[in-house]
Amino acid sequence: MSIRAPSAALALLSAVALAVIAPLAIARASAEPGARAIAPRGALDADELNNIAVFKAASPSVVNITSLGLERDLFSLNVQQVPRGTGTGFVWDAKGHVVTNYHVIENANAARVTLADQTTYRAQLVGAFPDRDLAVLKIDAPAARLKPLPLGVSGDLLVGQKVYAIGNPFGLDQTLTTGIISALNREIESATRRAIRGVIQTDAAINPGNSGGPLLDSAGRLIGVNTAIYSPSGASAGIGFSIPVDEVNRIVPRLIRDGRFVRPALGVTYGPQALNDALKLPKGVPIVRVAPRGPAARAGLRAFARGEVGIVAGDVIIAIDGQAVADADDVLAVLERHQPGDRVELTLWRAGQTRTETVALASAED
Repeated sequence: MSIRAPSAALALLSAVALAVIAPLAIARASAEPGARAIAPRGALDADELNNIAVFKAASPSVVNITSLGLERDLFSLNVQQVPRGTGTGFVWDAKGHVVTNYHVIENANAARVTLADQTTYRAQLVGAFPDRDLAVLKIDAPAARLKPLPLGVSGDLLVGQKVYAIGNPFGLDQTLTTGIISALNREIESATRRAIRGVIQTDAAINPGNSGGPLLDSAGRLIGVNTAIYSPSGASAGIGFSIPVDEVNRIVPRLIRDGRFVRPALGVTYGPQALNDALKLPKGVPIVRVAPRGPAARAGLRAFARGEVGIVAGDVIIAIDGQAVADADDVLAVLERHQPGDRVELTLWRAGQTRTETVALASAED
């Protein structure tokens, strides 16, 4: 059940009453026998004023997410939806799209989104990309109630910058914590055990329930999505991690458009790093299978194979578009910045010779 905002007349009457009663209460308190005089506090400093301004501007964009699951009553045997957990999200656009972490809604049967004004809506899953721990939900809320967060960039962040985290730790909604960027380009593991690279590390307190909430810069712009903490106790130990907004802004529009993240592919299978050591190959990613009629096959790429008298030399991918790659995760990270149909330049090594080939990417689902 939603809570209605008071009418304008009631709000005005409340404000007038507060303006009259509050000074009287202070005067009465100071007039009590033996009461100490109240010292004037003076003006708030610039840092405090900025904290307040950032929170006031951003908090209407932050939402509480309750994941739901099915449970059978032991006595009636009726199946009902029950809360499984809570997390945080934020309004992405005026169409009702809400961004959160994939692990917030993982294994959920349904979800509810509660806006800052305490109105609650059933949410539909639009799309998710577990490899980056991101998911997009959609609610049918009036556009007037939806306030998207302004976007910043993460490519120019510096260690030492002030940051703000807003979320719902331990179910306590609309909580603000502050800190700094402690480090950049960290690496954490996703639910699919893929590496999430370029992650922002912050000492702003992030606790259970903060997952999926925004990390903001001092201008109140979104610079990351809070996703994990390092903590032996399970509570904040001053080491929190956020997915950088440049990555979020690359993935979320594709989830909204396609309902999933369609990964571009070369049409090859990548070999383990142990193969490099065994065959004394250069640093790179060996190819152990080339899909027939795929992009790599059309470009003439060849896989390592076992021959009658030994190993038949195949190709090792050394770089993509000039960026060195050392393992399959590196290759996938570079390819995910592209769309199916894009062309990339591969730097390849085969039997001591280096060459380049241009390959048109296909969809991994083809």
